[in-house]
Amino acid sequence: MAKKIFTYRGKKAEELKNLDLKEFSKLVPARQRRSIIRGFTDMQKKLLEKIKASKEGKWKKPIKTHCRDMIVIPEMIGSNIHIYNGKKYLQVEIEPEMVGHYLGEFSHTRNRVAHSAPGVGATKSSAAASVK
Repeated sequence: MAKKIFTYRGKKAEELKNLDLKEFSKLVPARQRRSIIRGFTDMQKKLLEKIKASKEGKWKKPIKTHCRDMIVIPEMIGSNIHIYNGKKYLQVEIEPEMVGHYLGEFSHTRNRVAHSAPGVGATKSSAAASVK
C-alpha cells in the first residue's frame, strides 16, 4: 500500500515551506489568520529565532517554551520543541499534520482520570467491612 502524501488545503509540505507567512495566513482558519496578521509577540519571535538557529546548527540546547499560543507554521516542521504544560516540559516533534494548530494542543495540562474501586468509607457498607 502506498504511503499517503500529506497535504494542507491542497498544498504539500514542501510547497508550504516555500510560502511566506502572508500567503500561509490565507490558508489557515480565521482565528489563526488573525493572530498571524496582527503579528507575533516578542516571546513568539524569540521562539522562531531559536527554531531557525537550531535548523542552522547554531542552537545546541533543547528548545523550551512557555508559548502555548504559538501557531505551528511550516518552517517549524521537523523541529523538537519542549512545551511547558504548567508542571514540566513535554517534548513534541513538529510534524506536517500539526500545521495550523497551536502548540498548547500537543502538551496537555490535565491528566486523564482513571477511576479504580471505591475506597474504605466510600459507602455505608464498606465501613463495616474488615480492612486487611
